[in-house]
Amino acid sequence: MEDKQQPQGGMYELTERNEREIGHEQSSGLPPLPGQPALPQTSGSISTGSDSANGSNSLKAIITQQAGEPDDPGKLDLDAKELNVDGEPAEPEGYADVTYWDIVKQFSILGWIAFGGPAAHIGLFQKRLVEKLRWMSTEVFLELFALGQCLPGPSSTQVSFAMGTVRKGVLGGLLSGALFQYPGAIIMTAVGVGAATSLADPAPWLAALTAGVSAVGVALVATAAKGLLMKMCNTYWLAIIGTLSAGAAIYWSPVWLFPLIIAVAGVLTIISNRNVDMSLKTVADDGVQSLGVGMKVGAALILVWAGVLTTVLVLVRSLDYDHRKDSTALDWFEVFYRTGSIIYGGGQVVLPLLLSDLVKYDCQAGRNPPCQEDLANSWMTGQQFYGGLGIVQAMPGPLFNLSAYLGAIIAFNRGQVFILGTVVAWFGLFGPGVMLMFAVLPFWKRFRKFQLYRRALPGMNAASVGLILASVFRMTVDVYALSPFPSSSLVIGLFAFTAVDSLQIFEPFVVIGGILLGLIGW
Repeated sequence: MEDKQQPQGGMYELTERNEREIGHEQSSGLPPLPGQPALPQTSGSISTGSDSANGSNSLKAIITQQAGEPDDPGKLDLDAKELNVDGEPAEPEGYADVTYWDIVKQFSILGWIAFGGPAAHIGLFQKRLVEKLRWMSTEVFLELFALGQCLPGPSSTQVSFAMGTVRKGVLGGLLSGALFQYPGAIIMTAVGVGAATSLADPAPWLAALTAGVSAVGVALVATAAKGLLMKMCNTYWLAIIGTLSAGAAIYWSPVWLFPLIIAVAGVLTIISNRNVDMSLKTVADDGVQSLGVGMKVGAALILVWAGVLTTVLVLVRSLDYDHRKDSTALDWFEVFYRTGSIIYGGGQVVLPLLLSDLVKYDCQAGRNPPCQEDLANSWMTGQQFYGGLGIVQAMPGPLFNLSAYLGAIIAFNRGQVFILGTVVAWFGLFGPGVMLMFAVLPFWKRFRKFQLYRRALPGMNAASVGLILASVFRMTVDVYALSPFPSSSLVIGLFAFTAVDSLQIFEPFVVIGGILLGLIGW
């Protein structure tokens, strides 16, 4: 057999003698590399060209031989996992020694540049903090993301808290999470203060501008719904669950319906996946220095979360006053905390829940349009809600920052200081998911192996996507009815959908385009 020449980039020369040695090692009990076929059984000894007695590099020679001579041997050398002579993974390269200042510096930047929604946020964390700065291994990062997906609340926000926690404990997690959220929260609070007055009875030009922004906002939710449908409803069974969930949410709208849909969907996939092994493989905890609080404190946090949820639900329903017309901070907190405690699937899922609580409609058959806003029982107008929906998607950070905007408007409409509404709504919506992430991290190594929850998760995700799809239809009808130029709003929405979904245009630019088209339509 003709010898292979040693390529550039430090790869090892593989000769006929090398191949015989590889076969000897395999016959001695060393397994082949994962995903690689076993080689013919031969015998011999290995030569690396520099140290013929060094057998620790023999399995690396397998990688070279089976991959062939790459166009960029150095790239193959980086991608291949080097194994030692016992067939075990060699010691990985060291991970960065992260300080509190590193967390402050990186997340201060990320908080201002994290546009594009949860998927874009996760990709940004992966590229910057995992691949470039090596804060942790890719495997650990993906497990933290999966953990966020298993809990109610905003997944990218939960990951931002978790990344700081596993490197520098609770304080590190609070720093990373808070710095990631605050830019969008501050901006949306300021926008909410302005919108509370200007969008209550808007001038014609402002109504046209809002119509353009609202159409873009719904289109952006539609693009997210499309992507999630392709990912989460990728089997006939999950597609049926998602479609039935959407139909139920469109036809009925009581507050209790949404969590019931998600729970029933989870039970359905527990049954359908009862014979499927959905356990996670164990991976190394590379880059993990802390799990935050201990297990006892974690259990206490779960009890606090459940206790607060139970208390506010009971209090609001036991106090005797009109909770719509004479609402208080307790009523606002109950709505946002309840919503933050039951939603799965990211920011878009929260929209139909909040819309059904904040904007009420009076529907009568034979009337055109059949459903009109019930202003007496609404905490804000539809224009105020949809205006914020469009603007928040042009802001950095999570879509949950819409809560800061909504809280400011609710407080202003009730004659209260705007900051009261912002704090109540923002902490109410973010609090449950963040609290649960800190609570569950100490149990991470055990929790990830629970198959019952993992079997329920596909159904819950499919139902969540169905709720998003329902919100797209319902919000399209609402935006059409509220617009001073309904047909033009549909066209603006269509253009915005294509711009983001097919042309991949940066979302803030699309929102600006919607504003301009709205003004042109006026």
